Amino acid sequence: MHSPAPSPLPAPVPVPSSAPPRARSSATPSGGESGPSPHRSAFRPDIEGLRAVAVLAVLAFHAGIPGLAGGFVGVDVFFVVSGYLITGLLVREAITTGRIRLLDFFSRRARRLLPSAAVVLAAVALAGAWLTVPLRRADLEQDVVAAALSAANWRFVAQRTDYLAAGHEQSPLLHFWSLAVEEQYYLLWAPLLALIVLGTARAVRRGRAVRSAVALAAVPVVLASFALSLHWTEQSASLAYLATPSRVWQFGAGALVALLPWHLMHGPRPLRLLCGWAGGAAVVGSAVAYDAATPYPGYAALVPTLGAAAVILAAIPGRGERSAPGSFGIGRLLAGRAPRAVGRLSYTLYLWHWPVLVLAEARFGPQDWPVKAALTLASALPAYATMRWVEQPLRRSRTVSELPRRGLSVGITAVIMPVVLALVVGTTTLNLLGPATPVRAAGLPPGADSGPHLLARTGSAPLGAGPVVPAPAQARADFPPDGDCEVAPAATRSPDCLFGAVDSPDRIVLLGDSHAGQWFSAALAMASQRGWALQELVKQGCPLPQLAVDSPQLGRAYRECDTWRADSLQRLRQQPKPRLIVISSLNRYTADSGLLAEGWEKTLASLRAIGAPIVYIEDTPVPGTDVPACVSGSPEEPEACAFSRASSRQPDPLARRIAAGALPGVRAVSVNPVLCPGDGPTCPAVLDRILLYRDDAHLTNAAVVVLTRRLERLLTDSGALPAAGGAGAASPAPAPASGEARPAGWTEVFRDEFDGPAGSPPSSANWLHDTGTCYPGCPAAQWGTGEIETMTDSTDNVRLDGRGALEIVPTRTGGAWSSGRIETRRADFAAPAGGILRIEAAIALPGVTGAGAAGYWPAFWTLGAPLRDGYTGWPGVGELDIMESVNGRDSVFATMHCGTLEGGPCREPAGLSSGPQPCADCRTGFHAYAVEVDRSPGAEEVRWYLDGRMHHRVAASQLDPDTWKRAVDHGLFLILNVAIGGGLPQADGATPGPDTEPGHPMRVDRVTVSTRG
Repeated sequence: MHSPAPSPLPAPVPVPSSAPPRARSSATPSGGESGPSPHRSAFRPDIEGLRAVAVLAVLAFHAGIPGLAGGFVGVDVFFVVSGYLITGLLVREAITTGRIRLLDFFSRRARRLLPSAAVVLAAVALAGAWLTVPLRRADLEQDVVAAALSAANWRFVAQRTDYLAAGHEQSPLLHFWSLAVEEQYYLLWAPLLALIVLGTARAVRRGRAVRSAVALAAVPVVLASFALSLHWTEQSASLAYLATPSRVWQFGAGALVALLPWHLMHGPRPLRLLCGWAGGAAVVGSAVAYDAATPYPGYAALVPTLGAAAVILAAIPGRGERSAPGSFGIGRLLAGRAPRAVGRLSYTLYLWHWPVLVLAEARFGPQDWPVKAALTLASALPAYATMRWVEQPLRRSRTVSELPRRGLSVGITAVIMPVVLALVVGTTTLNLLGPATPVRAAGLPPGADSGPHLLARTGSAPLGAGPVVPAPAQARADFPPDGDCEVAPAATRSPDCLFGAVDSPDRIVLLGDSHAGQWFSAALAMASQRGWALQELVKQGCPLPQLAVDSPQLGRAYRECDTWRADSLQRLRQQPKPRLIVISSLNRYTADSGLLAEGWEKTLASLRAIGAPIVYIEDTPVPGTDVPACVSGSPEEPEACAFSRASSRQPDPLARRIAAGALPGVRAVSVNPVLCPGDGPTCPAVLDRILLYRDDAHLTNAAVVVLTRRLERLLTDSGALPAAGGAGAASPAPAPASGEARPAGWTEVFRDEFDGPAGSPPSSANWLHDTGTCYPGCPAAQWGTGEIETMTDSTDNVRLDGRGALEIVPTRTGGAWSSGRIETRRADFAAPAGGILRIEAAIALPGVTGAGAAGYWPAFWTLGAPLRDGYTGWPGVGELDIMESVNGRDSVFATMHCGTLEGGPCREPAGLSSGPQPCADCRTGFHAYAVEVDRSPGAEEVRWYLDGRMHHRVAASQLDPDTWKRAVDHGLFLILNVAIGGGLPQADGATPGPDTEPGHPMRVDRVTVSTRG
C-alpha cells in the first residue's frame, strides 16, 4: 500500500525551449514525409503549465492540504513529461544529423539539473548540522551522499524494506529518489537510442526508420516495466514505488507519445479537445480520489499516466497546424502566465520544499497543515533564488555550453561538492557520537531482581554518574544475538533455531513477533542456567493473535504472517512438549479490542492444547519516537527524551483477561513497573544510565540483559519456571573425566562443554568477558596482582576450538601482551542450606615450559558475588583458587583468600594454600580440578580435588565465625583466565621477558556446577 507518511516524489524534468541549434540538412534524405522528427522543436507553453499542475499537486500532498491526499500522482505526470521531452529531443537530433551526441546530451542534463540539486544538498548538509540531533545528522549525511550520487532511491528502498530499520524519522532528502530515477533513466535510455540510431543511419527514410526502431524497442520495455510494477505493487510496495525498473513504463508512455506520427496527420479538433480535457480531469481526479490506502503504483497509476499523455498529445500540432494552443483546449489554460511561471520554478521549488518542511518539524515538532502550507509557500524564496542565480546562468552561459566537457565538469563538481561536505560533517558527527561497536554484555552492571530500581544496589548507594549504556550509536544496532532467527516479512517459516543445550530434551519456546524476540537473551540465559535448550519462533511484524493485517514493508496484506503462524503452531503440536512457552506480541495491530480478544483466543486455544505452561510477557512501552536519536541530542540530560505514559502504555486486554482468570493455564508477567516507574505523565528513555530503547518500540539488548534477573524471578514466582538448581531443573551431573564414581543425590545446575564453531566466542548466555586491566572504576589496577597483560574479548584471546574445548590464548603485539579472562554471568552458585556445592572443570594447561613459559599464570577460581556491587571488599568476600600454575611448572596449587588485606586468619596476601601439587602431564592432557563448599551440619569446610584426589582443605574451625560467614555464605561466580606476569610468577622466580612465548592456550574441556542437599 502507498505509505501514509509524506511520500517521496520526483523532481520535474526540464522542458527545453528548443532543440539545440543545428543546420537542417537541405538534402532531407528521409523525405518530407518523414520530417525532422516528432514533434517540432517549438516551445510548448502548455507543458510548462502541466509541470505547474504536477508540482502543485505534490506540494499540496506534502503540506497535508485536505482533499488532495492523492497529490503524489504528480510523480507520474513528471515522468511522462520527461519521457516525452527527452525522447523527442534525442529522436529529433537523430533524424536531423544521423546520430546522437551523448556527450552533448549528458552535458546539457548535468548543467541543467545537478548544480541546483547540489545547492540544496549542501544547504541541507549544513542545516542538518544545526537543526538535527547527532544520530539523525549522521543518517542525513549518508542521505546527502546517496542523493549526490543519484542513488537515493535505492537507499530508501533498502530502508523501507528493512523491518529492523523502522522507527527512524523521515529524511529531508526523501524526495531525491525521483531525481535518482530520472538520472538512471537518462543513463540507460540515451545510450540505447544512440545504438538504435547507428543501425538506422543509412536508411532511405531515416525519420520513419528511427521512429519505428525506437518504438519497437520502447514497447516491450514499457510492457515489461508495467508488468513488474504490478508484481511489485502486490509483493513489495517500496520497490514498486521507488525502484527505477517499475517506473520506466511511465517514461516509456511519454516516449511513445513523442514517437506517434501525429505531425503527419490533420488532427480531428473535437477529439483533441476531448482528449486534452479528459486527460486533465484524470490527473486532477486521481489527486483528489487517491489516498494512502490506494495500492500504488499498480493499475491505479494508469489513470494519471495516461491522463498526462493525453494532455500532451492533445496539443501536438498536426500537418499544417501551428503549435499555438487552440481557443478551447486545455493547452490554453495551461499556457497562461501564472501556470507557466510556476512551471518554470517547479524544479527548484520541488527541490527546496521538502527539506524546509522536514527540517522545520525536526526543530519545532510536528505542525498542522496550515503551518506546513505556509512553510511550503516560503520555500519559493530559496527556490526562486536558486533558479535565478544558479540554474538559469549555467543554462544560458555560452562559456559552459560551448564545449560538452565544460558542462560535464560543472556536473561532476556539483556531485563532488555535497559529497565532500557531507563526509566532513558526517565524520565530525561520528567522532562526536563515539564508536558504534557492539555492546559488551560482560561489562553491564547486574540488574535488580525486584524493587523499584533497574540495577542492583548496595544499600541505598546511588549509581555513579557516567555515559549512557549503550551509547546512542550503539543502541541503533543493539539487537538480540539470535542471527537470522527473527525471520523477515517475506519468510513463511522459521528455521530450526535451537540455542543453549541443544541436545537437551527440555526447552523453552520463545514465540511471537519482534516484541517477543527482544527477550531472546533473557530467555537463553534462563534456559542455559537449567541445562535446557531455547527454541525461537519469531517473525517480524507478525501478530501472534490470529489477525489479518497489512505489512508496511511489503505494502500489502501480510499473508506470509498467517502462513508462518499456522506453521509454527503446527510444529509445536508435533514436537515434544516444551517445559515452558513464553509469548509476547505488540498489541497495537488493531484498535478493535473485540477482534483482538478473538484473535488471541484462537492462538491460545492451540497453545493450551499442547499442555505446557504458557507465560505472556506484557508488551513493553512503545515510545513512538526515535529514542537513540533523541538521546544523542541530550546525552547529559536524557530525561528530556521521556515520552508520554498514556500513549506508550495503552491498556493490555490480554493481561487483563489473564488476571481475571479467563484463560486457565496462561500466566502473565510484566516488567513495565520498572521500565515506567511511578504514576507520572511520562516514561523514561534512560534508566540508571541504561538506554532502554533501540528505536521507537523495541528494548535494547543491553536493557534485556539487565532485566534478566527480574524476569526470571517473575517467572519462578509465577510457578511457570522452576528455580535454577531446583527439582526438575536439570539432569544429574555426570561423573568426572577421571572416572571417579559420583555419589548419588547430586543435581547439576550449570554445565558448559564449549561446543560451537571454531573461532567463535564462548556462550554469551553463560560467560562475561572482563576487559582492560581492572574492574569498572579500577578499584585495583593491574587486576590487583601486578600482571601486565590487557584482557580483551577478542577471539584472538578467547575462542572455541570447534572440537568441544575453550581456548584462552595470551598474545603479544609490539611488546604488549593481551589475554582473556571470562567469568560466569551467574553469581548465585552456592551450597544449599545444609548441603554441598561442587565446582569442577577439565583443563589442559598451556603447553610451554622453561624460559618460554616465564610469566604464564593460568587459573580457574571463584569470587564472592558481593564483589560485583562496586568490585570492592576483597579478600573479605572470599576467593577460592581451584587451580593455579605459574611459569610452566610441573605442579598446580589451590588457595583460599579471606579476611583482611594483610595478615588475618587467611594469612594474606598469600592465603591458605595447598602448596605445589605435582602434575607432570597437566600441560599435555585434560585433568579434573574441583572444589567443594560443604555446609553440611558438623562439616563446614572447603575441599579441593585434583582428578578426584582431595589435596587441600580449609575448615570453618580454622577461621573466626564472622570471617567464615563472609567468605562462603553467599553466591559465587567462576573465573577462567591466563595472566601474564604479576606477583605470583615473580615470587616463583620468573617474569615475562623477550623469551616468553605467546600463543600457548589454556584449554578447558568443560565446566560444571552441582549441588547436593
